[in-house]
Amino acid sequence: MRVIVVGLSILVWVLGSVFAGDVPENVDPELWQKAMKLHREAIVIDTHCDVTMKLFHDNFDMGKRHDEGHFDLPRAFEGGLDAQFFSIYVPNRMDSLHPAKYALELIDAVYRAVEANPDKIAMAYSSEDILRLHREGKIAALMGMENGGPIEHSLALLRNFYRLGVRYITLTHSSANDISDSSTDEPRWNGLSDFGRQVVQEMNRLGMLIDISHLSDAAIAQVLELSRTPVIASHSSCRALCDVPRNLPDALIRKVKQNGGVIHINFYSGFLSQEYKEAYERVKKELEPQVKVLRQKYEGDRFGFWQAYGELFRQYDLPVPDASVIVDHIEHVVQFAGVDHVGLGSDFDGVSSLPIGMEDVSKLPYITYMLLKRGFSEEDVRKILGGNLLRVLKANEEYARSLR
Repeated sequence: MRVIVVGLSILVWVLGSVFAGDVPENVDPELWQKAMKLHREAIVIDTHCDVTMKLFHDNFDMGKRHDEGHFDLPRAFEGGLDAQFFSIYVPNRMDSLHPAKYALELIDAVYRAVEANPDKIAMAYSSEDILRLHREGKIAALMGMENGGPIEHSLALLRNFYRLGVRYITLTHSSANDISDSSTDEPRWNGLSDFGRQVVQEMNRLGMLIDISHLSDAAIAQVLELSRTPVIASHSSCRALCDVPRNLPDALIRKVKQNGGVIHINFYSGFLSQEYKEAYERVKKELEPQVKVLRQKYEGDRFGFWQAYGELFRQYDLPVPDASVIVDHIEHVVQFAGVDHVGLGSDFDGVSSLPIGMEDVSKLPYITYMLLKRGFSEEDVRKILGGNLLRVLKANEEYARSLR
């Protein structure tokens, strides 16, 4: 249970939150109260949030409540969030421009935001840190690097990023890099490069989680074959339900189970709903000239681009799905891999459309409610909300210790 011992501001947030007893419309009041009790007792972990871009580029004040965007600390407390992985996202186009500097600036932005809110959030570096901060009533801040380009073909830099607190690396992003092929680019290595195999082995040795989101199917299969520890997909959904290359096919979902890893469901409408995805693609083709202008205008400002991009698409009546579709994808992973291998990876502040009912981090309790409504046990819900990620993090830590 989150113990409120760290300041009046947090107490006010919680008393004004969904935990205060407010019951949303169209829910079973009794089941909602049961869900709220479970949600505040569980450890709730989100493995991917892109608010870091706003922290660095816009000097975003994470400690204040905002009307725009998906994440800030007041709304995170309302949503019962216990641990957040902040994305250190470095675009592939920067891979040849010494991207380590930019990654270090983003890491500094996370540290500064945490240091500005010491009564609400603290840096975490281990599974035990998450548990300790949960007991203290603070949110645990962790970091995951999205795109391995910033290690600049150097295992020494990889080790230094680990020392700074990076606890997972998404090996590449939207294009192939010197580590791995991407799911949205032509193959360069037919999976992992030779250096990529070294990276996997060194990440295992360090106890750093390997993130298979964004990787090509061949690269994912090779990671799963090579890794000696459980991996994660930090923000991916199910290809059988929404046919995009960023989502995982059933065959790889089964292989993640064999590895012991966890697939964290992405909340982006275009990765959850086939209907939305197809409508979006039609509109996207029509808007290509305007989108090109936006990319030029907001180069280097991912959040600004996505805000403008979202506004452009909101002119169209796209079929945005209900938040229950998130649970559809959770159930699909459970069907093929079991309940021990699925979690939550929102992609908050990194996408242009979220499902109705999941507009920001404060809405996370709805997932707990829907899981209970569909018959999941309280024990299984705890696993999905964060227990599975804790297991994988601990397994990686223990493997690293065993090598010392």
